[in-house]
Amino acid sequence: MTPQDHETVILELDALIRDTQTLLDKVMHHGLDQTQAEDYDRLLAILDSAVKQQREHTLAMLNASSHT
Repeated sequence: MTPQDHETVILELDALIRDTQTLLDKVMHHGLDQTQAEDYDRLLAILDSAVKQQREHTLAMLNASSHT
């Protein structure tokens, strides 16, 4: 992937992270984290995965940029 490809993925993941965090906040506000614990845990897993992927792409982009 080119640094630009990584940047595109990073921006998409950033949108996913923001949207998921907003949804998690709403879920908690309405107490659904208690009544829908399994779904809440899935949202946390999505957030965790997106953050990890974003970090990986950021490192890859920085490594690719430093080798040019």
